[in-house]
Amino acid sequence: MKSQKLGRGLDALLGEIDEAYENEGSQKDVVLEIPLKDIRPNPFQPRKTFDETALQELADSIKNDGLLQPIVVKEDIDGYIIIAGERRYRASKLAKLKEIRAIILNSDEQKMRRFALIENIQREELNAIELAEAYGELIKIHDVTHDELAVMIHKSRAHITNTLRLLQLSPKTLKALADKKITAGHAKVMVGLDDKEQQLVVNSIVGQKLSVRDVEMMIKNMKLEPTTAPKTTKKVSYDFTDLHDKLESIGFKHKTSSNKLTIEFGSQEDICEFLTHLS
Repeated sequence: MKSQKLGRGLDALLGEIDEAYENEGSQKDVVLEIPLKDIRPNPFQPRKTFDETALQELADSIKNDGLLQPIVVKEDIDGYIIIAGERRYRASKLAKLKEIRAIILNSDEQKMRRFALIENIQREELNAIELAEAYGELIKIHDVTHDELAVMIHKSRAHITNTLRLLQLSPKTLKALADKKITAGHAKVMVGLDDKEQQLVVNSIVGQKLSVRDVEMMIKNMKLEPTTAPKTTKKVSYDFTDLHDKLESIGFKHKTSSNKLTIEFGSQEDICEFLTHLS
């Protein structure tokens, strides 16, 4: 019952943005040309990186054809805060525009956080790490299970669980993923490896251009390798007392340790004499 209730709440939340777009230009929703300098990003924006090439392409499009869809903002003490459309806002700044069309909605802090998370998830604008963090944030906000979140945002439970598992990876592996040196597919099969094993796999992916299938095979072979400990030689100690006394009595210099006896010879004659005693 909890997931259904929360699911309807999120649908209603998204519906507010959809309704604002549908009613653009009507008296019900206010659409204004707002100075870009008066707008600041949503502090709860889960997206940390924006592709510069794609952003420039959007900027060129806005410059040539105008902004086709206004951004959504809420009024603040010193201006406006973006609820939806930060990419369009950044591209408009890049296009050197002074103003941007915006729909003004009333929204509290909790709604702003959810707007930013859901919009980015649905638009598939987050990288794998940001997506995992967004899922974690929604689970925290609503206190739901993976299954309940899956129903709420219309994703599979396996997708949510596998994505969240990425946060178990080492910081170096996560950085390699963020820098696009490895893919999310590579990263997912590395979950469960220790930090050193992850670094070895990452280096192999980068150096050898390994596919996800290659990495799966590499990890499988790593797990099959025997982990036998190096053999240790057991120390043995002998009692050389009688032999020591015998060598002393016939005048041969010698040294003993726990399992070793060393005899010193001063000349060839000493060796011959020693052999005589042995015989």
